[in-house]
Amino acid sequence: MSEQRTGDLLWSPPADVRETTRIGTYLRHLETTTDLRFEDYPALWQWSVDDLDGFWRSVVEFLDVPHDGDLDPVLTERAMPGARWFPQLRLNYAEAMLALPGRADGDVVVVGRSQSRERVELTAAELREQVGRARAGLVRLGVGRGDPVAAYLPNVPETLVLLLAAASLGAVFSSCAPEFGTRSVVDRLRQIEPVLLVAVDGYRYGDKRVDRRAEVAAVRDALPGLRHTVHLPYLDRDSVPPDGAISWADLVAEPAEPAYDRVPFDHPLYVLYSSGTTGLPKPIVHGHGGITLEHVKALALHMDLGPADRFFWFSTTGWMMWNLLVSGLGVGAGVVLFDGDPGAPDLGALWQLADETGTTYFGTSAPYLLACRKQELVPRDVAGLSALRGVGSTGAPLPAEGFRWVYEAVSSDVLLASFSGGTDICSGFVGGSPLLPVRAGRIAARCLGCRVEAYDPTGRALVGEQGELVVTAPMPSMPVGFWGDDDGSRYRAAYFDDFPGVWRHGDWITIDADGSCVLTGRSDATLNRGGVRLGTAEFYAVVEAMPEVADSLVVHLEDAEGGAGELLLFVVPADGSELDDRLRKAIGRELRTHLSPRHVPDSVHAVPDLPRTLSGKKLEVPVKKILTGAAVDDAAARGALVNPESLDAFTAFSRDP
Repeated sequence: MSEQRTGDLLWSPPADVRETTRIGTYLRHLETTTDLRFEDYPALWQWSVDDLDGFWRSVVEFLDVPHDGDLDPVLTERAMPGARWFPQLRLNYAEAMLALPGRADGDVVVVGRSQSRERVELTAAELREQVGRARAGLVRLGVGRGDPVAAYLPNVPETLVLLLAAASLGAVFSSCAPEFGTRSVVDRLRQIEPVLLVAVDGYRYGDKRVDRRAEVAAVRDALPGLRHTVHLPYLDRDSVPPDGAISWADLVAEPAEPAYDRVPFDHPLYVLYSSGTTGLPKPIVHGHGGITLEHVKALALHMDLGPADRFFWFSTTGWMMWNLLVSGLGVGAGVVLFDGDPGAPDLGALWQLADETGTTYFGTSAPYLLACRKQELVPRDVAGLSALRGVGSTGAPLPAEGFRWVYEAVSSDVLLASFSGGTDICSGFVGGSPLLPVRAGRIAARCLGCRVEAYDPTGRALVGEQGELVVTAPMPSMPVGFWGDDDGSRYRAAYFDDFPGVWRHGDWITIDADGSCVLTGRSDATLNRGGVRLGTAEFYAVVEAMPEVADSLVVHLEDAEGGAGELLLFVVPADGSELDDRLRKAIGRELRTHLSPRHVPDSVHAVPDLPRTLSGKKLEVPVKKILTGAAVDDAAARGALVNPESLDAFTAFSRDP
């Protein structure tokens, strides 16, 4: 299987890359304004983490972020946690987004496509008008600075409008996707006690109608501080607001010019939530300044987005990639919103959406790309992708065969970037750059302004060896804190207890001398066999490349007496296949050949489905807890899963603790 070889060169920057990209323009800006000259990306990255003040000041200036006050000092306290950025600066995220640099009033900047209703498009002028109307409606309802505003809404233009309207007046936005059940929504929103909830009546997922009126009623009953509910008819255009609620049309009934309250850099913008698979989701508070700067940096300098672009990322409103997608407006890109089943009627639907909307940057998850590959889909044959010049992947490590498939089946000319980051910073730590080549299975670089390192257990930085992904210098988009965590103890425990003063993220990473890297899975799901750490991602890359396997999950059960323990592999057989001795032997042979004898599991078991979070991530740790004797409901919060019933199959394999 040579196609899985990591490191093969798949794309190289063109000779004129510095003349044709936004990062090239940024380099010329630095030369003009500071006399700084950088020969290559590694030199630029090194400066960006050595001179945090100079780098982040240049981001504000180069991308013309609207603000009041002085840029200096940039960083008055460098401790983690506790770093304080731009104390003299005042800005507003909504103002930065609606500046829409390079866009005329008549340009279409929001494209909404849905399986529940007709298409929606908004020009720059129409978007500003809608935000102005929604802001005025919030004010009429008594919503003010610091008040939590909640959305139980899909990825539609109204959700984007609500976020910008709330941000414009300094209220705090938070969203749950409508596929979240009552328990999941309440677990999240009850922590922030919203004063206003905007919710849909339901939605379509492919051909399936999903009514959410009962869930909305239950959520309202569970939020005693809720003062107002706004009803958005979506599943049924003629549905009426429930008792005590008003309609979306009522909220936006009165015209008003958009207005923006400039707030301190660290003023709360929105609350995102951790997956909540093993307890209450952490309510992560992000600030106006950190999100604005981090997002425009990532979108312009790493993804090369600007006013000529249409930006799409498949996401629901419950995943941080939706927040990043919205921020495409801040660099002048039009954003493409999609709500529905990405596999309906087949996996070619999203590629056809990209063709129909003129998408220039197509973002998705690694599992989606691998599913397309497994079905032998050739997007360039089912959709015209001539406008496409960038493909982004996140959510899980993209293995070498996923990289190769994009260049063979999508386009040989696109810049493919695998990113890894998290809800915790609402962005990426590592990713791609137009200045760097694309190599199969490798993430091109550490992102600008992100001092990412690999640590061994003693806190020693490693090069060319697997270690804990840590961040050793502050980033502006590190959380303001957790909602309700007044003394900061939960925040410190989440990231800073293992290496004091250093952010530990919970991933295994190997960083080579050239700055490129490979992620090999979550460090809290480590497979430590005979003293050798094995990453889960490499297992999945091999096993799921087999046509007989639809999905897989691997768990290592330690031996209390210091032995090698037991390595268990669970697979979901592909349609038409079954797990028999022949397939078990074939799996072992593939793992031994492409990885090592240590990777061969002690046993392989078939299960009907694997547990995944609502953002699609596998749950190795809860499964391990079930296997070691924990009750299913103690191991994982069912409401945080897209398929909670999948957990029950693992009780049959439970060992006594």
